Amino acid sequence: MRKMTQPEDMPHRFAEAWNLRRADLLAGLFLEDADFVNVVGIWWDKRSEIEEAHAYGLRVIFNRSTLRVGKVKVKSLGEDYAVVHARMRLSGQTKGEQTAGLRFTLFLFVLKKDRDHWYCVSAQNTDIVAGAETNIRTETGVLEPADYRRSRSK
Repeated sequence: MRKMTQPEDMPHRFAEAWNLRRADLLAGLFLEDADFVNVVGIWWDKRSEIEEAHAYGLRVIFNRSTLRVGKVKVKSLGEDYAVVHARMRLSGQTKGEQTAGLRFTLFLFVLKKDRDHWYCVSAQNTDIVAGAETNIRTETGVLEPADYRRSRSK
């Protein structure tokens, strides 16, 4: 996989590794002591854990998926650090023989430059839930999206 020479390369390299089902290449984008928080709040705090978790996911959960990069925004924090936000579109997630519908997520990547190469220090992935402002846990323990704007307009 090509080097990341610009911070905006990160979401594209991540998607390339994902679509190749190469957890080793994906994890190689991260520093050894990097952090990764997934959409349900599972937190891995080193490259080997990021690789192991993604190897499982790409083999079992996302084995027929495609990840596409949408809008990317870079915010420089000086010469050697940057924050990258990226919208992503995930299709083809499976559960057993069922294929799930499209998912849209927002990634946050924190990058550090080492000479002429950028590495990810921290990443967090958040599901985008259209029409919702927050989540509410019901009495039965189910987490459901909620939109308070509708109740304010009545």
